Amino acid sequence: MRKFYAIAGAATLAMATAACSGGAESADEPEAAAETEEVVEEAVAEEAPAEEAMEEAADETAEATDAAAGPATATTDGIAFASLTGDAAAGKRVFAQCMSCHGVEEGVNKTGPSLAGIVGRTAGSVEGYNYSPANANSGVTWTEENMYVYLEDPRGYIPNTKMIFPGLKNAQDRADVIAFLKDPT
Repeated sequence: MRKFYAIAGAATLAMATAACSGGAESADEPEAAAETEEVVEEAVAEEAPAEEAMEEAADETAEATDAAAGPATATTDGIAFASLTGDAAAGKRVFAQCMSCHGVEEGVNKTGPSLAGIVGRTAGSVEGYNYSPANANSGVTWTEENMYVYLEDPRGYIPNTKMIFPGLKNAQDRADVIAFLKDPT
């Protein structure tokens, strides 16, 4: 693309110089302008297929990455889960706001499903809980990283989920809740 801009710039400069040459015309100026236009057209024709191929390859790579990762794999705050150390005691305090809908006792579903043993479990798989089709069919496995992204924006991660909680915007709070859910004792 830089090559195109350089050639286009040179062509523009040549045409401007020819136009501003003080009114004296020579027989070569129309030919020079035609040659310059030809060079620009050839450069555009050569570069377009290469640029399109690069864009297609980038799109295919992004699609493959998205398909392999499931829903979103990055948080909006840009803080990676791996950069944090969760504190289960702090997570228990943060989890207090989740307790009206979720419990950590095996088989005890409330408005939301039991979160006992959630790390490593497939979404939509708790016996006796009526999941939304979006959650039940998401194919998500609740790894720590997936939970971390989900907890920031549940409806952004799994659109049309029944969970109405807006999410935990603080990265450390999310890491702490995950540490608590791994060992809620």
